[in-house]
Amino acid sequence: MTYADGVDSFDLLIIGGGINGCAIARDASGRGLKVLLVERDDLASHTSSASSKLIHGGLRYLEQYEFGLVRESLQEREAMLRIAPHIVRPLRFILPQSEGGRPWWMVRAGLLLYDLLAGRKSLPRSQTVPAKDEAVRTPLKSRDAKLGAYWDAWVDDARLVLLNALDAQEHGAEIATRTEFLNARRDGEAWTANLAGDRTVTARMIVNAAGPWVAEVLNDRLATDARSDVRLIKGSHIVVPRLYEGEHAYILQQPDGRVVFALPYGRNSLIGTTDVAAPRPGDLAISDEEAAYLCAATNLYFTRQIAPTDIIWSYAGVRALYDDGEPEAKNVTRDYRLELDPEPGPKLLSIFGGKITTARHLATEALEKLGVGGFKFTRTAPLPGGEMNRGFTDYLDRLAAWMPADLLLRLSRAYGARLERVIGPATSLAGLGRDFGAGLYEVELRYLTEVEFARTAEDVLWRRTKLGLEMTTADQRALADWLDARPAL
Repeated sequence: MTYADGVDSFDLLIIGGGINGCAIARDASGRGLKVLLVERDDLASHTSSASSKLIHGGLRYLEQYEFGLVRESLQEREAMLRIAPHIVRPLRFILPQSEGGRPWWMVRAGLLLYDLLAGRKSLPRSQTVPAKDEAVRTPLKSRDAKLGAYWDAWVDDARLVLLNALDAQEHGAEIATRTEFLNARRDGEAWTANLAGDRTVTARMIVNAAGPWVAEVLNDRLATDARSDVRLIKGSHIVVPRLYEGEHAYILQQPDGRVVFALPYGRNSLIGTTDVAAPRPGDLAISDEEAAYLCAATNLYFTRQIAPTDIIWSYAGVRALYDDGEPEAKNVTRDYRLELDPEPGPKLLSIFGGKITTARHLATEALEKLGVGGFKFTRTAPLPGGEMNRGFTDYLDRLAAWMPADLLLRLSRAYGARLERVIGPATSLAGLGRDFGAGLYEVELRYLTEVEFARTAEDVLWRRTKLGLEMTTADQRALADWLDARPAL
């Protein structure tokens, strides 16, 4: 509906284009609501693209007695493996016993409880790694150490956000990136909201999913006091040359009681994460102390030693956790809190905390709290590209006749069953258009800008494709020039 004065009217206005906001937009639009999502920057441009890239139950949360959160996360892991098999894939974790760390009986008990909470699942159960499994023992300093093994899942976090937004758009939602929410006021039975670009809209409900800025939006832009406190915790990661061969991961117990992940990341290894207090929402740079900590954490276990000078790339994200009063950052709950503003009139719901694994479930709870009915489809309906079938397998076989294997693997994992929309009628590399380097061709770039909301080189290289690690500086500059020369969409 559009009022006579040109003001657009929506059922739901969502502030924030991270995983929570986009998951809510997908669910709400699928239930028939008219939805507008506004994001000041690019989708997943902050916390949601700065994760450890995992869909997991959170094995370490068992020590904090977060049994409900772990069970919910494990159930969501199963759902994500079903609905997004192209960007979510099983990952085996190796857990070495450490001297002075948790006793072996506790490790085994934790893994068995993890299996129990998961219930019936598609992934293998945990096990003790046999001595003959040299592939996982060879990289370690202590090859005779006791090793446990369990399964969780890897995810392309930024693409998960993007696919939720794309599905929401295909269900009728408007996804407005580069559009800052300025303020809003209650006006009878609706909110009147002002957006950047001199745009004014009305909405029956607002969801504040601004992540690290959730309190700022409440206090400064909605003139409403938050009843919950937010705890800003920075988590940093480093990327270094490969520490070991193989596509398995390690979970490394540390002397301070924390755990650090060592994950396969293409030709490199991804190491993370830290837990330190963040004074500001935008405090996104890794510190020298964090870099040194992550290097030391891996050097405790691997024969291949690293130093901060080996870091190829690093990133940091600020998690807006619900403040449960825990003095240590590593013990603050990763569960979420949904706060419904008690003032009369149009509803306002704010999201505190949460993690990428549970965003789909959070979205269903958020809509229930807002009193929205309708069919709950998101647990079973595939995300765009997740419709895997025999026809897609046959299509990949045809592409393999002319497309390099590494390019085919990257594209199929990024786009899944929608790869044909990306490739179009091409039957050779020449048909893909200009090669911008590192296997980024013009047909893919056009798809990213015309369909997947990409606008800048950073959007393409560090969120849509992760090719920033592969492309030369000259290639990246040429890509930026090409994007700058395109007419605005």
